[in-house]
Amino acid sequence: MSKTILLGHGSGGRMTHQLIQEIFVKYFNNETLSEQTDAAILENPNKKIAFTTDSYVVDPLFFPGGNIGKLAVCGTVNDLAVSGAQALYLSCGFIIEEGFLFDDLETIVKSMAEEAFKAGVKIVTGDTKVVNKSKCDKIFINTSGIGIVDNNHTHIASGNKISIGDKIIINGSIGDHGIAIMGSRENLKYETNIESDCASLNHLINKIIKQCEIHFMRDATRGGIASVVCEITQKHKIGIALDESRIPIKESVRGLCEVFGFDPLYVANEGKFVIIAPKKDANKILELLQADELGKDAAIIGEITENHLGKVILNTSIGGKRMVDMLAGEQLPRIC
Repeated sequence: MSKTILLGHGSGGRMTHQLIQEIFVKYFNNETLSEQTDAAILENPNKKIAFTTDSYVVDPLFFPGGNIGKLAVCGTVNDLAVSGAQALYLSCGFIIEEGFLFDDLETIVKSMAEEAFKAGVKIVTGDTKVVNKSKCDKIFINTSGIGIVDNNHTHIASGNKISIGDKIIINGSIGDHGIAIMGSRENLKYETNIESDCASLNHLINKIIKQCEIHFMRDATRGGIASVVCEITQKHKIGIALDESRIPIKESVRGLCEVFGFDPLYVANEGKFVIIAPKKDANKILELLQADELGKDAAIIGEITENHLGKVILNTSIGGKRMVDMLAGEQLPRIC
């Protein structure tokens, strides 16, 4: 491992996983942490508790479809929701650079309040620190979240019930967030309007888990859907086959990925999640997703297979096959 922290260590790919394993897990290791789920599932006399935390350093702070405040609320709510939890409470911590505009801070905080109300959660505690000018890039936000998990859903975070033949589903088009951030950061003028898909998914997810059997869920943020499926194969020693022609992606996003040399499978999303479910429930899940604005472009994109264990194989749209590996470095830094 490198002797210094690189941007690639925040990519959500191989370097991130190495950092987690070789530093954080090495010293913090315990039974709960070792599951490495989006939210820790904790024992409680009555119901299990899900607890998660995340920090947001997105650049720029304001982008088409959202800002760092909305992103912070959505990201933490979604980490709870894909763990099978009902999100209830959030904390927020701010590190603010001296000289930051009050108007911008108010806009960010107002958007957090609006998104929390929409998601049905309460921001109940927080902290603020101000640092000297040039000691922080404008503002960083940390949000932590707590939710409760029904005993029937505790397996969702770990994926321990994933089985051969399970279908892989995504709730819509990929890559919107990463491309929106890149365009805003570089002041690029696109002919088509590309906005971040930043959204709280908990209401949609709660509807699905009440009616269908779910074996696993994960939101496809840093590292995109590729990192999600690669992590699954490595953890559970199963094979995954993806069908490129079925993966929804807007033509505008696809075109820009080609221009800038990005693979859309690795581009970050903030309103998309991967579901793994038994074949018998796949079509019902698809119907529920497509009936909702946040899932109208949902698709079944692959399945769990007993072939090529520990690997993800993409059946390409031109009839070939290629292996999908964990992102090695940083494709686009500071996207969340």
